[in-house]
Amino acid sequence: MRSHSCGDLRSDAIDSTVLLSGWVDRRRDHGGVIFIDLRDRSGTVQITVDPDLGAEAFAVAEHLRNETVLQVEGRVRARPDESRNERLATGEVEVLAQRLKVLNAPSRNLPFAVSVHDDEQVREELRLRHRYLDLRRERMRRNLSLRHQTVQTARRFLEDEGFIEVETPVLTRSTPEGARDYLVPSRVCGGEWFALPQSPQLFKQLLMVGGLERYYQVARCFRDEDLRADRQPEFTQLDMEMSFLDQEQILDLNERLIARIWKVVKGVELPLPLPRMTWHEAMERYGTDRPDTRYGMELVGVSDIVADMGFKVFSGAVAAGGSVKCITVPGGNDKVSNVRIKPGGDVFSEAQKAGAGGLAFIRVRDGGEIDTIGAIKDNLSDEKKAELLQRTGAEPGSLILFGAGDTATVNKALDRVRQYLAKELELVPAEAWNFLWVVDFPMFEFNADENRLEALHHPFCAANPEDLGDDPAQWSERLPKARAQAYDLVLNGLELGGGSLRIHDAALQNQVLQTIGLAQEEAQEQFGFLLEALEMGAPPHGGIAFGLDRMVMLLAGEESIRDTIAFPKTQQARCLMTSAPGGASDKQLEELHVASTWVEPEEN
Repeated sequence: MRSHSCGDLRSDAIDSTVLLSGWVDRRRDHGGVIFIDLRDRSGTVQITVDPDLGAEAFAVAEHLRNETVLQVEGRVRARPDESRNERLATGEVEVLAQRLKVLNAPSRNLPFAVSVHDDEQVREELRLRHRYLDLRRERMRRNLSLRHQTVQTARRFLEDEGFIEVETPVLTRSTPEGARDYLVPSRVCGGEWFALPQSPQLFKQLLMVGGLERYYQVARCFRDEDLRADRQPEFTQLDMEMSFLDQEQILDLNERLIARIWKVVKGVELPLPLPRMTWHEAMERYGTDRPDTRYGMELVGVSDIVADMGFKVFSGAVAAGGSVKCITVPGGNDKVSNVRIKPGGDVFSEAQKAGAGGLAFIRVRDGGEIDTIGAIKDNLSDEKKAELLQRTGAEPGSLILFGAGDTATVNKALDRVRQYLAKELELVPAEAWNFLWVVDFPMFEFNADENRLEALHHPFCAANPEDLGDDPAQWSERLPKARAQAYDLVLNGLELGGGSLRIHDAALQNQVLQTIGLAQEEAQEQFGFLLEALEMGAPPHGGIAFGLDRMVMLLAGEESIRDTIAFPKTQQARCLMTSAPGGASDKQLEELHVASTWVEPEEN
C-alpha cells in the first residue's frame, strides 16, 4: 500500500519514486496546478499534481474532498527555495504525482475540520461524539504518541531494573476501604458478584508472597466515583511492587524512573534527589497534602498572636480548639479589591466553596502601616501588628487574608484561595516542574459520619516502627496515632502517584483491620486469603502506583486527562461515541439473576 510514510520524506529521497497513502488534509488549486497536503500518522507532505505530467491524476485531484483516503505514486523533488515550508519536517521536498487512487472518500459532511492547518476550537462534546475524527487531529495524535513514549520509557527502565510484567485479574471480589466498586453479576454463580478492580493492590502483594520480588503492570482500574477533569471511571496505573527494599530505596528507584521519563519525553534533566516534606509540614504550610511549591503565599499560623486580641471570630476559633491562619498576597492591595473579598466577591466565593464562612483581611500600606477595618483595627495593638508583619513577611502593598475556625476547614479554604489567586495574579511560573515527596502520613483519619477510624490511604500500609513498638500487646493502643510508611509524589500541586511499605505480618494486619472497625469474622470473609498468605512467609515489601493518564496530561500540558486517553468518558461516565452505558434485554437480566428497580424520573 505504500513504500514510505508521509512525514518521513527528506532531501535524501530526492529523485526516488515513492508510494504514499494517507488522508487529504487540504487541497489547493493554484492556476492549473493542484497542491495536496497528504497526511498520515507520521506527518504531512505536499503533493503536486501538474496536468502536463499526468492528466488522469489531475482529473482525480480536481474532485478531491478533505479527508479522502488517497494513494499517491510519484517522484520526490526539491521544493523551490521560495516555497519551502520550515514548519514542516518535510518542508524541503514535495512529491510530483504520477498516479492518484482514491481508496475511500467521505460520503457526508464532517462535523468539524480535521486539518492540521485549522485552529478551530471544537466543543468537547462534539469531539467525543466523533472521537475517531478527533484522533486524526494533530493534538490527539501528539498526545497519544507522547503517552506511548512514556509507557515505553517506563517499561524499559523497569525491566533494566529487574522487574517483570504480570497481569492481574479484572474480575475479582468487592472489598471495603475505597470508592464505590463497579459490580458485575455472575451468571454461573447465581446471586454472587464480581467487582472490577480499583487497583491491583492485593494481587501485587500476593505476587511478592509468591517470590516474584519485582513486579510491574500497566494496569486498568475502575472506580465508580464522582468525576472531574483529572478523573475517569476507568483509568490506567503504572503499578509496581518490590520485595526486600526499604522506603529510601523505593523512593530512589522511582525518582530515577521519573527522571528517565522526563528526560526522554521532555528533554528535561531533573535534579535528584527530589525534595521531601512530611505530611504534617505540608498541612501546616500549605493546608493540603498535595502542595504546589511553584509559588509562595504559604499558610502562616497566627493563633497565638490573635487569640486574646478581643476579636471574637479569632478568639472563639482558638478557644474552640481550632486555629487562625493567613496567607500574604504580594501586590494584593492593588489587584484584589475589598469587593472581591466580601460576600458576593469571587475570592469570598472560593473560600465559601471550601466550607469557610468568609475571610478577614488587612492591607499593608506604604511605610509598613496596617490598614484594616472594624474589630481587627480596634483590637490589634502596635506590638501585635509588628509581630504579625514579622511572621508573615508582608511588605508594603501586600494583602493578608485570614481564615479562622476548625483547622481542617481553615486549611481547605486558604489552600483553595491560595491556588485561585496564584492563577488570577499570574504568580505561577511557566514551565516549572516542582516535584515533592510527601511522607509520614497518619495511618488513620476519623470518619465523623460513621464514627470510626478509617485508613488514610488503605489498610495495608505498614506503620512506622518507631510509633508502633515491639510489643504486640501495645499495638491496639499505639496504632491510631501511628504514622504510616507511606509516600506520595506530588507535581505542581497534583498527586502523581502514591504508595507505601506494606504490612507483611498477619497479626499486625489483623489488628489494623480491627482498628478500622472490621470484626474478626468480617475480616476473614473479606481478606482471609491475604491473612493466610501473610502467615506463610511473606517478605517485607512495598510499592507505588502512578496515575498514567494524569502523568501524560502534565507532560502534554493539557488541562484534562480526557485529552490523553483514546476513548474517554464524560463527567457523567458516558461514552458519547458508543452511547454506553446502555440497556440490557430482559433475557440477559434473567440469565444473570438480576432485575432493574430503576424508575425514570418524572419530567416537570
